Amino acid sequence: MKLSSQEQAMFDGAQGPAVQKAMDLLVRYGRALGAERLVETNNVVASVSATTPFMRDFARQNGGMDAVFSQFSLDSDEVVKIPKIKAFTTHTQLGFDPEQAPRMGVDEEAVHFFRKGEAFTTGLGIQATNTCTPYQVGNIPTRGEHCAWMESSAVVYCNSVLGARTNTEGRESVGAAMLTGRIPYWGYHLDENRLGTHLIEVATPIESTADWGLLGYWIGDKLQEKVPVVTGIGKTPNLARLKHFGASASSSGGVEMYHIVGITPEAMTLEQALGQRKPTEVLRFDAREKQVILDKLNSTGKDTKVDYVMLGCPHYSMEQLWELTQLIEGRKVHPDCELWIFTPRSTKALCDQNGFTHIIEAAGGHILSDSCSAMSRAMPKGTRVVAMDSAKQTHYLPAILGVQAWFGSTADCVEAACTGRWQGGLT
Repeated sequence: MKLSSQEQAMFDGAQGPAVQKAMDLLVRYGRALGAERLVETNNVVASVSATTPFMRDFARQNGGMDAVFSQFSLDSDEVVKIPKIKAFTTHTQLGFDPEQAPRMGVDEEAVHFFRKGEAFTTGLGIQATNTCTPYQVGNIPTRGEHCAWMESSAVVYCNSVLGARTNTEGRESVGAAMLTGRIPYWGYHLDENRLGTHLIEVATPIESTADWGLLGYWIGDKLQEKVPVVTGIGKTPNLARLKHFGASASSSGGVEMYHIVGITPEAMTLEQALGQRKPTEVLRFDAREKQVILDKLNSTGKDTKVDYVMLGCPHYSMEQLWELTQLIEGRKVHPDCELWIFTPRSTKALCDQNGFTHIIEAAGGHILSDSCSAMSRAMPKGTRVVAMDSAKQTHYLPAILGVQAWFGSTADCVEAACTGRWQGGLT
């Protein structure tokens, strides 16, 4: 690893033991990846919260939140005092919504410990956005900006839609990045790795958010960690559609970047997206493939009686909440079903102001923030069957919580919430 004079000084301890340990971690990490140097970053998405009982006990036994950060964000058994961060950092989602802890089965002691931890992290300068969609709440890097982001669905959006540059980082590497303003220069930070590898020809209409989720899930399943270049898209998709597309592709596979010709910033033409190279393979997504992937997603769904409808993975945008209120206003959630919607806390505040919260709660639904059922492992008591409009959550929740899951459109899910039955009309 080639270090600049400033980086070498941090590595040698000139800026204190925490920064020294952060640089040591980044150098070890970079060497393992084959990176030749580090790159400057002033944009980090991180998780440094301590919401689990294990971390709570660890903090009590080892010296508080400095110990938690040292061990879990710097890979250091030695407890060091953590200074204020150098890079602008927003926090990703949590293990629960502290404002709705009883609903999620979380006790008061856990909330109290979380509040202490939050005071610690905000005191370091970390923004308490607590969302998997940082680009919806103010963290919007510019095209070409080098970032260090956690959360797979955020990473693929950052690379593909915003044209910024990041790999999928872990708790340790982002912990080091926020203290040093550095991250290893490899992977999607490099021009050559951002070029498309496979061509996807879409031969069936892709219009709804659910359609985009299916297409993304199919691509991730087929390509795993490659870079798809998508053609054949008619109408330009909105934020929600691109969000669900990337989240699905990063769940069924490991897609961290994609191109949609004429839409995403590094694919104004097919030639630009491929870098003048021929694609490794050309794949076609048609109506038959769409049905096959829908059946695969719904393979755990057996019973049509729905206990729980979960919306907001990745966290719902204001536009999605507006659309939801139009679908549910004047209706009532079935007494044998629960409806939870997850959104960033700052978006929830706008819902309150705009009257969306009142409409949803009048129907019997609940808006929650900061987490989701996959992260929190929390569902209404007795849940056996869940309906969702997120292919990502449909992929994870049966494995994590042992439930049956149905995937469909937002309208399908609202119908399930209000009737207590799955009638999925997605075709």
